[in-house]
Amino acid sequence: MTIRYDRPVSRSAYLAQRLGLFGAGILAVAVLAHRFGPLTTPDFIALTAISVVPAALAVPLALIGLARLWQVGALGGVAAGWALFYATLPLGLTGWAAWRYLDRPPIHDVSSDLADPPQWLRAPAVGQQWMERPAVSPASREVQAQAYPGFTGRRYEGALDRVYEAVRKVANANGLSVIIERGQEYAVPEFQPLAPPEPALANDPKIDPNAALQDVPVPLPRPEPALAPTPMPPEPIGTVRLQATTRTFALGLPFDVVIRLREEEETTLVDLRVASRYGPHDLGLGTEIAERFLHALDAELLGIAGD
Repeated sequence: MTIRYDRPVSRSAYLAQRLGLFGAGILAVAVLAHRFGPLTTPDFIALTAISVVPAALAVPLALIGLARLWQVGALGGVAAGWALFYATLPLGLTGWAAWRYLDRPPIHDVSSDLADPPQWLRAPAVGQQWMERPAVSPASREVQAQAYPGFTGRRYEGALDRVYEAVRKVANANGLSVIIERGQEYAVPEFQPLAPPEPALANDPKIDPNAALQDVPVPLPRPEPALAPTPMPPEPIGTVRLQATTRTFALGLPFDVVIRLREEEETTLVDLRVASRYGPHDLGLGTEIAERFLHALDAELLGIAGD
């Protein structure tokens, strides 16, 4: 008589596979909705934290399944392997973020000019939800100076118009979307500030006092003071500011960027300010965005970079 041997089945391995797949699925939906959809960064971080729970439960269950496979040859080895693979995704991302959080300084706004940081043309105003953060202070600038001593601006021995053209080209190539800029008229080649027109004098001999009036303006009602917009002060001559937004490639974390160009004698000084849009910690990504942009600008303006 033939004896049939039935292998035991490791239920923990199959349960681990389901838990790991569930955690990886939550993470995949969160990443896609945050990178390409309307999901905000605080909600993305909350969903990522939720995905860690089933992934963390799947790891010991998968190890039990592998142990049962080794001891009694129980079915479930492949399921345990897939469970560990699925669990690695949320656990690995969370571990990477935790390492960055502890290894990088707790700041969310970095600038290449600590004494006179470039100011926002349009201050980013978004709801932080549960990720409240402190305001930028001299203490946070001092922390940046100690953590990133090599992060400084660039001085190029070239005219403002040439550097401005290179900045726009590098910004487009590096995924920076310029949303507002001021002072770009100073970057026009051979720009000369226009003098205001002189008012016509009443006793000007060229004016005929008996001539008929032409194009008499019609009086208009004066706007209410509360409705009149407050004009922004003009940029100093030789200064251009561009404000842009960008996202990290994989996770789509949003950042705001200000690029300031100042013409000084025969050189042009370029400074950057990068701030994460949410949270009190940028995980060191702000400085990486700025340094990547400056290195690309150095390559674009190769040969005219100064000290």
